[in-house]
Amino acid sequence: MAEKLNTTEKEFGQATAMATPGVHTINGASNASTQDYDREYHNPMAHIHSGNDSRLPAFGGEFQPGLYKPVTARKFANPAPLGLSAFALTTFVLSCVNLGARGVNAPNIVVPLALGYGGLVQLLAGMWEMAVGNTFGATALSSYGGFWISYGILLTPNWNILGEGGPYKTPAALAVDPKMGESAVGFFLTGWLIFTTILLLCTLRSTVMFFMLFFTLDLAFLMLACGAYANDNGAMAASVRLVQAGGAFGMLAAFLAWYNAFAGIADSSNSLFLIPVFHFPWSEKGRQVRSNSKTGREQA
Repeated sequence: MAEKLNTTEKEFGQATAMATPGVHTINGASNASTQDYDREYHNPMAHIHSGNDSRLPAFGGEFQPGLYKPVTARKFANPAPLGLSAFALTTFVLSCVNLGARGVNAPNIVVPLALGYGGLVQLLAGMWEMAVGNTFGATALSSYGGFWISYGILLTPNWNILGEGGPYKTPAALAVDPKMGESAVGFFLTGWLIFTTILLLCTLRSTVMFFMLFFTLDLAFLMLACGAYANDNGAMAASVRLVQAGGAFGMLAAFLAWYNAFAGIADSSNSLFLIPVFHFPWSEKGRQVRSNSKTGREQA
């Protein structure tokens, strides 16, 4: 006899355990069906929470765009919410500076966060994602952890990378381009724009909230890179607007990262409510929902 799901749990795609001997369902699909699908498509990223407990099945919460499949004998907790939270807080603070909130325009307050929380902690979360077999999560979290560490170094006065007397302020560099450092920062941001676009393409079969996280982050890198180039070209007004636009998209990315982190933390044991993640219709979960709905209508 199947354990009856309430309406809210159905909306959010919450998994239930079936009492039929030898058959268990995870996120509405039997082990047999998920294994058959995995064998057909050979997806190494097809995994999610282990066991039969009622937990929110969110791509963003697991920080991987693969299919739904239980992790067998996982000995680690889910490291994705930690990495997402570290990314979100550091991005939030930098975006406040880029937006010029309360007149603050010096980004040095980001340095301790970039080195400690957004950098080191997120890098560790990425390494733990590798331990649980999540290639996407390991690549993304470790890389953005490295981004924040490198950005923190860039802003550290003792390194003097962009400051007076630094490599971009020597007489030879000033003779070529007085604002050469701005273009150098633009190259730095453009590289991260390309990397984020690659990750964005890997989220097209996941959920709307997971996709929007990388989409807004991609736009933030684009705006900030263009702002750096505009500054070098002497278009100061355009540069200011572009940096503010980058701050706005960065703010959206920060809150979307927190949203996905909450999706990975919240379950029926610790939260009074769960949040939707909005599966794409063409995703495996979306097709599964349509198939179940069609089967229900045929049975009726």
